[in-house]
Amino acid sequence: MNLHIKAVIFIGVSILILWVSRASLRSVHSHGFYRFFAWEAILLIILINLDNWFENPFSPFQIISWISLIISLILVIPGFRLLHKAGKPNRTRSDPALVGIERTTELVTEGVYGAIRHPLYSSLIFLAWGAFFKKPSWLGLLLVAIAVFSLTLTAKIEENENIAYFGLAYEAYMKETKMFIPFIF
Repeated sequence: MNLHIKAVIFIGVSILILWVSRASLRSVHSHGFYRFFAWEAILLIILINLDNWFENPFSPFQIISWISLIISLILVIPGFRLLHKAGKPNRTRSDPALVGIERTTELVTEGVYGAIRHPLYSSLIFLAWGAFFKKPSWLGLLLVAIAVFSLTLTAKIEENENIAYFGLAYEAYMKETKMFIPFIF
């Protein structure tokens, strides 16, 4: 794909990410502030490796890539559904940095949330690695590191926000689950 087209896509998607993140970017203490940087890094990895997405489909890197991308989908789909259904999002939840399904009023501990606290961020981590393995490079590795670091900060800050909202129930939930990968981390 032409570099100019990729630049236009990057600018267009970045404008959308900025619009979604606009309230979060006003506060460095908001989880969305750091998530913005993860989204941007992942967008860049995807665009850098876009031309290699289907190249040499049975190479070891492509197989690792597709496994990571499939895991990303396995996490994101039920993660969104459960937050929407069991989390009972409500527009009246007062934090202006929260968007859409983040305005949960019930703590979700079932399904994928029974094993990990942040399946949506975990999904983004697997998406970043999946895009990286399409054509590994030092720049791609740097962008993955930025994405993983940003998502880890995002999750830690969101956990503080969840403790403030859900209290002891969330602290107990944290002791029973891992952050991103079941039984590991």
